[in-house]
This record gives sequence, structure tokens and C-alpha cells, in this order.
Amino acid sequence: MLRSGQSLAVCTLGLIGALVGALPQAVAAETTETKGAKIYCFMRSSGNDHSVSWNASYAVIKRQGNGMFKTSPEHASVMITEAVVKDPGNFPDCGQYLGDLFGAGSRKGTTQSYSSMAPNATAINGFDDQDDDRYSY
Repeated sequence: MLRSGQSLAVCTLGLIGALVGALPQAVAAETTETKGAKIYCFMRSSGNDHSVSWNASYAVIKRQGNGMFKTSPEHASVMITEAVVKDPGNFPDCGQYLGDLFGAGSRKGTTQSYSSMAPNATAINGFDDQDDDRYSY
């Protein structure tokens, strides 16, 4: 009977140890997204372009993540966005760069490349191509 009590105590301690060991992983995941957001926002506000800032922040998120699989670029973008939105005071003026994480900066370049292929052509429905942003009222 004493032997089963000792094994029960060992199993209980093992279970508690496993639960306590999982806690730092949950905390580390939060700090990883915050680190990525800090790197991205700092580099962008320092004058670096999107690709350089993205590569640096994604490398940190990808390599310091605790999961079995590497974080995808799409998920890393969401992690950075969530960190900035959750604590905007910690990332001043970073909201203006978040659109670039989802391709907003590259859209303008694609529109300009199409207009340079046909400089004298008008857009479909006869609208002038000079006003690229259809939502600018």
C-alpha cells in the first residue's frame, strides 16, 4: 500500500511539472510576436523599406517560435498585426505600415506597371487612369 502511495505522489509531481513546463511556452509565444512587431515597426520607422523590415521580423518569429512547425509568413503577419493592435501605445505610428504586411504596398506598383504599358489607353468604362485609388472621395 505504501508503494502505491509513493507512485501516486511521483505521478502527481510529474503532472504538475509538465503543466508548469508548458506555461513558459505560452508566455514565449506572446513575447515572440511582440518581438517581431517591435523589430518590424522600429525598422520601418527608421526608414527601412518593407522587405528588409519584414525579413528581419519574420526571421525572429520563425526561429524563436516554440512550435513543432515553423510559422508561415501569413501567420507571422497576423501575429505582428495582433501585437500592434493589442498595444498601440507600445508601437506608435506603426499602424500605417501594417497594410504592407498584406500586400497593400505592392498593389500600387502593379497598377502603375499596367498604366505604363498602355500610356494612351483609357480604363474600362471610360474612366481616366490617373485616379488610381477608387475609394478616394
